[in-house]
Amino acid sequence: MAVAEPVQLATFIVTVGSVAFGVAAALWAFRLTAGVRRAQAQWRRRVGWLEDRLSDSDSIFSAHPGLVIVWDSPPDVDAGNWAKPKVYGSPTALAAMLKFADLGGTPGEDETVAAALLDGFADFEARSASGEDTTLRQRMRTLMESGQPFSLTVAGPSGRFIEADGRAAGAQLVLWLSDATIRGLEESGARGRLEEARRTVSEDPLAFLDMLGRAPYPAFRMNASGKLEWVNPAYVRAVGAKDAADVLSSQIFLDVSIREQGREVLASGQARRSIKAAVVESERRVLELALYPVSGGIAGLALDITEGEGAKDELERLAEAHDQTLDHMAEAVAIFDRSRKLSFYNRAFARLFRLDEAMLNERPGHGALLDRLREKRLLPEQADYTAWREAELSQYENPPADETPDELWSLPDGRTLRVARQRHPHGGLLFIFEDMTDQLTLQARYTTLMKVQRATLDRLNEAVAVFGSDGKLKLSNAAFAKVWNLDAEALENAPFEQVADACHALFPDPDRWNELKARITDPGPDARKATTGEIRRSDGTVLTWLTRPLPDGATLIAWDDITDSRRIEAALRDKAEALEASERIKTEFVKHVSYQLRTPLTTIGGYADLLAAGLAGELNDGQKDHMSAIQSASGQLAKLIDDILDIAAIDAGQLELELGDVRLDEMAEEACNLLASRAEHESVRLNLAFAEEGAAIRADSNRIKQVLYNLITNAMDHVDAGGEVEIGARIEGNDACLWVNDDGRGIAPERQAKIFERFESGEGGGAGLGLALVNDIVRLHGGWVELESEPGKGTTVMCHLPTTASGDHSAPELELKGSRGA
Repeated sequence: MAVAEPVQLATFIVTVGSVAFGVAAALWAFRLTAGVRRAQAQWRRRVGWLEDRLSDSDSIFSAHPGLVIVWDSPPDVDAGNWAKPKVYGSPTALAAMLKFADLGGTPGEDETVAAALLDGFADFEARSASGEDTTLRQRMRTLMESGQPFSLTVAGPSGRFIEADGRAAGAQLVLWLSDATIRGLEESGARGRLEEARRTVSEDPLAFLDMLGRAPYPAFRMNASGKLEWVNPAYVRAVGAKDAADVLSSQIFLDVSIREQGREVLASGQARRSIKAAVVESERRVLELALYPVSGGIAGLALDITEGEGAKDELERLAEAHDQTLDHMAEAVAIFDRSRKLSFYNRAFARLFRLDEAMLNERPGHGALLDRLREKRLLPEQADYTAWREAELSQYENPPADETPDELWSLPDGRTLRVARQRHPHGGLLFIFEDMTDQLTLQARYTTLMKVQRATLDRLNEAVAVFGSDGKLKLSNAAFAKVWNLDAEALENAPFEQVADACHALFPDPDRWNELKARITDPGPDARKATTGEIRRSDGTVLTWLTRPLPDGATLIAWDDITDSRRIEAALRDKAEALEASERIKTEFVKHVSYQLRTPLTTIGGYADLLAAGLAGELNDGQKDHMSAIQSASGQLAKLIDDILDIAAIDAGQLELELGDVRLDEMAEEACNLLASRAEHESVRLNLAFAEEGAAIRADSNRIKQVLYNLITNAMDHVDAGGEVEIGARIEGNDACLWVNDDGRGIAPERQAKIFERFESGEGGGAGLGLALVNDIVRLHGGWVELESEPGKGTTVMCHLPTTASGDHSAPELELKGSRGA
């Protein structure tokens, strides 16, 4: 039997309803009218006919290959509440529809099966007869609001199609559903998919879901109301459920926000991705949730990106550490992105170009920044700035190669910058600016210094050679080649063995050359020490040499020709020996003569004293004057002989001091008493000036008296009549000062340096031994003599003595208990 058209079926259903209502009314009237028996029989025949018609209608609906769903009251399709409609059709058609909606199972008696069926494919993609894309849910809503009928072709999974027609029949809503897979493919022109659809329907319509079921990542599907309809095993493992049924029955979601996100996906019709942290298999993981609108609801995938997020965080930390490292660099760094905007700069960049960081934080363009630097005169002067600027900016289209050489920018302010460019891994360019001003200045100074040093070495008389730690000649001067008769150019950077071979002709001593080589190449501390030596070459030349280790590991060797010096030294040594011999002969002669003169001089003095005393007869006045002159001359001669003997003893090292406690005031007073008569005769005043009387020192009293006597007589020789000679002394700590001051004629400056030399006579004549002997005696005590004199203003001679004389020139003293120094 052919399937009735939808309009005819609707009319038929309404007619059947009206007949049933008439039958019921007739039966009720028949019961009220007990007398109308014939009417009852008529109505019975009528009711039987109607029941037959209803039975025939049920048979017709059961034979319908699709489903007919009838609502007595409008359902709430937006909330997914399809109420409990009446369902007509064969069980086979219902099973096919359930499979189409991917619900599985078999039809039951419960009318909620129809609601579940409709909720399963109400949101599948559909197309109206006019070609408009829509869904069953949207057209059901329009049918209820305006009564507008519809006819749709609904596309299901695996290439299946459902034909859906909706009509309003009085107060009722009727929906016809039929399988139109083959017809839908034919009408759409998809001939190529026809056989595929047939195979899918006949073989495995859930092949795609089976593929997702084997996927290692969680996958799921929700209907339009946000209810989970399918999950794969990976999803079950992720949420820790027993099986898929447990997940679907309990509606276990990976994240609570998935349902809300699903609604947004349905509303916008666009896929959505989000990053969520979730507990997967008892571990905290980071998931990327991808929700896609599909026919009938939403499909979702959850990809584990924990490692990726960790790598991303690590990359961000590395980028931050990289930026911090660049920020602490001394060199200025600037990075421009693909759009030529400043994406990074360090503090050195801002300082180098004196730029405001607020302006740099606004990410100015490369060209604008060049213009700003040009205004501040911080770019090299260019004859054609526009062309130079375009060339700089053209590097973004033609990035510099990795081997692009660096440039030097000479700025108007005198600075020189090294500019390095390179491609940035993220696109754009990276610039490094280094201030080379100080380095270039130092390099120029170093070059100048090296030239000066080399010129200085070439002007030295000493031969200088510098060998590196590898034993090669690094530096030498002109004197080196001259001293060893070498070709300087041929020996440049030559090894030490080659240099030694070239010098072997003049100095054939392999042991000495090996010793020098060890000083050069041996890095040990024992070998790298400064050494000196002297060699005599085969040509008779005498050279002194020295080695000095240098800080950089090199070794300096210098040779000096001292042949002439050695000859002069030998000559001087011979002359000195001759002078010593002459002095020794002279001293022996003077000593011998002095001893020989002492005896007759003593005889002359003795007889002169006898005659002056009148033992040989009374002398007249003239004779007495002559005798006094003889006595004075013999005394002076005796004093001169004593001084000569003392000096000879000092030179021979035979004069010993007899140390004892000496009071300087007493010594001065005795010396003045000895010379009082002479002073009176020459009208010279002798004054004593002592800061402290009774002060004593450890010295030889006779020699101190001799010093005072010589100083006073020397002063009296240079003082005119009426002059004054002052004798004084003071003791300060361990030093004693004894001085003699006169107001005589003084000593010329050119003679003061020689006044204490032997046989240096003054203006008053004399042998010139008095002051020389004073100097020698003071030095024997461990002191020294000082002279202050100015012509016309007198002379002061100060003898500085230690309070305890040195025992180097004195006889050993007994250390008795209670004695001095005990």
